Amino acid sequence: MTQRTLVLIKPDAVRRGLVGNVLGRFESKGLTVVALEQRLIDGEQADRHYAEHVERDFYPPLRAFVTSGPLVALVLEGDEAIEVVRAINGATDGRKAAPGTIRGDLSVSNRENLVHGSDSPESAAREIALWFPDL
Repeated sequence: MTQRTLVLIKPDAVRRGLVGNVLGRFESKGLTVVALEQRLIDGEQADRHYAEHVERDFYPPLRAFVTSGPLVALVLEGDEAIEVVRAINGATDGRKAAPGTIRGDLSVSNRENLVHGSDSPESAAREIALWFPDL
């Protein structure tokens, strides 16, 4: 089943020069880039994106991190793209992510974990509409 999903290559990955590496992993798996844009986001955009987390204790540092520098937002398309992207990304906590995943190979943090991928078709639809309303 062909799906679309949102991916954010977060500010830590951009700062470390890992954008090409991360994109290459998705493209090597056969996913197609439908839209891509580097941008800075403000707190309001972060709040909309992470709406389900805004009231949680861990959110203020996450908000500060995601707004700390440029990130790359993209939409990927492919067979079961949501599940495939989440598998390539690896576990949220880079310290526990499996080798061979983006986080397992390149991250040693829970918060600064390089990438975000939509977790369901419903989240993907909401997030794509938020980041790329013209799609």
